[in-house]
Order: sequence, then C-alpha cells, then structure tokens
Amino acid sequence: MEGSAEPQRPDSQRPDSQRPEPERPDSEPAEDAEPEASDKPRKQRSFWKELPILVGIALVLALVIKTFFVQAFSIPSESMQNTLQVGDRVLVDKLTPWFGAEPERGEVVVFHDPGGWLNDEPAQQSDNSFVRGVQDVLSFVGLMPSANEKDLIKRVVAVGGDTVECDGNGPLKVNGVALNEPYVFQGNPACGTLPFGPVKVDKGRIWVMGDHRSNSLDSRYHMDQPGGGAVPVDNVIGRAFVVAWPVGHWSTLPVPDTFDQKGLAAGAPLAPPVAGAVGAVVLLPLVRRVRARVGRRKES
Repeated sequence: MEGSAEPQRPDSQRPDSQRPEPERPDSEPAEDAEPEASDKPRKQRSFWKELPILVGIALVLALVIKTFFVQAFSIPSESMQNTLQVGDRVLVDKLTPWFGAEPERGEVVVFHDPGGWLNDEPAQQSDNSFVRGVQDVLSFVGLMPSANEKDLIKRVVAVGGDTVECDGNGPLKVNGVALNEPYVFQGNPACGTLPFGPVKVDKGRIWVMGDHRSNSLDSRYHMDQPGGGAVPVDNVIGRAFVVAWPVGHWSTLPVPDTFDQKGLAAGAPLAPPVAGAVGAVVLLPLVRRVRARVGRRKES
C-alpha cells in the first residue's frame, strides 16, 4: 500500500546510534567553557599602600641591628687624632661582647662614661624642635648617633692584671715592655703632658688613652676616681672597627703591631714553667707505673 510509513519505535528499543542526545540543563555549564574570572587580570596593590609596610620593616631591622650587631657613633672631639677626626662616623661591633669577648690591648673602643668624665660636656642637639625629633627617631633605630648618650671613644692600652706606666717623655710601657706608637698624634710625647705610674690595672677594667695624648682627658686624668682611672669592662659598648663616614676618611681600625710583642701579656714569662710543672705532676703517677712494670719483667 502506497504511502505507508514504518511505525516509530520507542527510544528504549532504538539502537544507541539512533537515540537522541539528552539536552543539558541550563544550570550546568558546558565542559569547554572557561571561568570568567580567569580572563580578568589580578589587581596589584598600590606602591603607596606598600610603602609604609616596607618602611616599618626597615625600621625594625635597623633597630635589631643597632641593638645586637652594629651601631654608628660620631666623633665629637680631637682626642683620637689623627686616627679619627671630628665628625667621623665609626661603626662599633656590639655582637662579640654578647659572647663574653672582652676588650684587648690596642683596640679602639666606645664606652659609657664611668662617672665624672663628661660632666662639663653639653649635649650637642639642634635648636630646631623638628630636627631634634628626627634626630631622636633616627638615633633610636641606629641610623644616626645619639646626641644625648654620654659615650667616649679611646684606645685600650692595658687590660686587667697589666701594669702600665709612662715616665717623662716616654715611651709608654705595659708590663715593662716599651710600645712603639706610630698612631700617636705627630709631635706629642707618649705621655702627653701628664706622666704617670706605674699603675696596676684591676681585673675587669681597662686602661684607655687617646691617640692625641696632649688633648685627651683619659684614664690619666681620672686616677683620683673609683677604679684609679681604669674603665669597667661592663661599660664597654663595643669595638670600633671601621670609619664609615665621610667616604674620604673610610678606613679600618686594626690593632697596631706593637701590641703583639712577646712578653707584653702580664705573667707571660712564668707561663711556660708553670705549665711544665703542672704537666710533670700530672704525669708522675703514670711514669711510676711504667717503671714498676719494667722492673717486674726484668725480675721474671
């Protein structure tokens, strides 16, 4: 019969290839669709918003460095010429004293006023209140020397247990050994204008002198005070190891070779005999045992 059509089968009875694909619900995104957020660039934080954070971190780091590691100090007088000039900025090592290291002969050190050394020295501060405020903040974090702290800088000549003296025009002697001092200001005698000694330096103290001997109120001028002019080691802030400013004055501050002389250390000549005697006492029982064993073998 013409025009007859084949009856349609239900979807469940059709082959898989002839089944219509199910429509996706509108709520489910297509697999190949990309999130819209990925097309938008991430907004960066403004530099001006980050600047206060960076400044804060820098100040904290500077404060930590000043407190535990290195601090800048300004040279206020001519007492250390020509090694240091007025206005020089030196960097001081504050780390090694934390590990128990004590000042050694020949080092240039910064120390707190033991009492009475700077009574007549006025604090060097600006008359401008704003400038003073900036100076106080910068000195607090170690970026600028403080004008309020009463600190001094001198060279260590003798340490606890040493005997130091300077007669007439010199030379300066430590434990009877004469020092060759090329760092002393040209034209100055080793004793300056005040010969002294012999002085025995107490343990836990140091004897300090300026390189400009005729223009330095150092240990020689405070022998009538507690400690006999010697500075307590606990007052020492640290060793100055480099001149950092101005750039034209940049230099290191090593220990002069004269302080490496043999016999300079107090009691050094007695050290080898004492050590030998102690070693002999310790080894005596062992020597006796060896001799006793050798004697027994001979008898057998």
